[in-house]
Amino acid sequence: MTPMDVLIVVERFFLYWLAYSFAGWVWETGLSVVLRKRFEDRGMLNGPICPIYGFGAMLFEIFLPELTEYPFFLFLGGFVLSSLLEYSTGMFFEKVYKKKLWDYSRFRYNVGGYICLPFSLLWGALSVVTVMFADPLLCGLFDRIPHLLSVILLLVLGGLLLLDTIGSALSTISLQLQAKHRADYALEKQTARLDQITEGLGQTSRFLENALTRHMQKRLQKSYPSISLDALVKARAERKKSTIFAEGCCFYKLFSLFFIGAFLGDITETIFCRITAGVWMSRSSVIYGPFSIVWGLGCAFLTLLLYRYRNKSDGSIFLAGTLLGGAYEYICSVFTEMVFGTIFWDYSGFAFNLGGRINLLYCFFWGIAAVVWLKFIYPKLSGWIEKIPKKTGTIICNVLIVFMIANMLVSALALARYTERNDASYSVETTELNGLQRFLDDHYPDARMERIYPNAKMVD
Repeated sequence: MTPMDVLIVVERFFLYWLAYSFAGWVWETGLSVVLRKRFEDRGMLNGPICPIYGFGAMLFEIFLPELTEYPFFLFLGGFVLSSLLEYSTGMFFEKVYKKKLWDYSRFRYNVGGYICLPFSLLWGALSVVTVMFADPLLCGLFDRIPHLLSVILLLVLGGLLLLDTIGSALSTISLQLQAKHRADYALEKQTARLDQITEGLGQTSRFLENALTRHMQKRLQKSYPSISLDALVKARAERKKSTIFAEGCCFYKLFSLFFIGAFLGDITETIFCRITAGVWMSRSSVIYGPFSIVWGLGCAFLTLLLYRYRNKSDGSIFLAGTLLGGAYEYICSVFTEMVFGTIFWDYSGFAFNLGGRINLLYCFFWGIAAVVWLKFIYPKLSGWIEKIPKKTGTIICNVLIVFMIANMLVSALALARYTERNDASYSVETTELNGLQRFLDDHYPDARMERIYPNAKMVD
């Protein structure tokens, strides 16, 4: 893909995102006027956009077009994707502001107040309308925009959006700094050195609290009254009291589960292949170490999404695991094919498969795995992780984070180069190699890549 092709793709996706973000803002604001009889800017930014709608439409555009021949699965895909997006967004903002920005608890069949069945069904219907009707219409409209004009729109609107995002982030940082100061004073733990740091942070906070950030804070608190400085202060004070490493469902706990899950997943798949196919076969996602990234991320995401409901019935967890696991595997399949041009698994030979990406049997397996994970494995792993001394656990996790990031980066580069070498149009004789390509060819030749990824198939 040439730089011009990349630019055209970026332009198109940006315009799609902007159009749907604006449409979402119009919908949210208009709904507020109708229901509350007053105007409320429901966007998280100053501009007239609701980014979650844009990202939702982007997910539909990336992962669902190939389902247009199957309207039911298209609806189901939109239902699951939008639910995941809304749920994770709600959890994220609750982590940031310690309060829910929206709450569906008053609706029946809600999950934690983040999502509810009626709105998720509406999202599913909108996914069908978006992919089958709205996207082709917008595509035709954008095709009429001259390339130069679209570049100008990308630069101008993208620049304004970037400034808006930075300003909103600064206002949030300012709130967090204020909360930190108040929590520190409440706990009375300042030393002379900490006093100096606090004063410096106070000056930073006062600098950040310019007219723009104050305006943003007031607007957010007006549109989302649940945002509270007192809630942030209380949360920080409680977190400072804890001496337990990776307590609850925090970042270090999730990364630890990702690392362990990636290792156990690789071992499980290797043994499964040995039993069913009679051969020892590498199932690793990365070049260094027996780690399956799909399994690791699955463990972390499953824990993050279902942590609050780990005490629910086995049937509820099984159903959630079946839906989430199927959606997760489908997304991973589309993503790896788009990014690496490679298919790592193909279920076309199984009954009740969808495009060879998922099949009903393995979806049921995800449901069973969810029950086993949350009811039996997670409680034990969580207890062992929390027994690690806080300082030691923090150091170990940080080292492993650096290792896994480097490992995945090298693996991605090697896979991309492997795909490039096996492209039908590639010629060794006529291609001039740069330093990185020579390094990848020397250290990760086809024989090594085929040994690590024996099931990888190139996409034509």
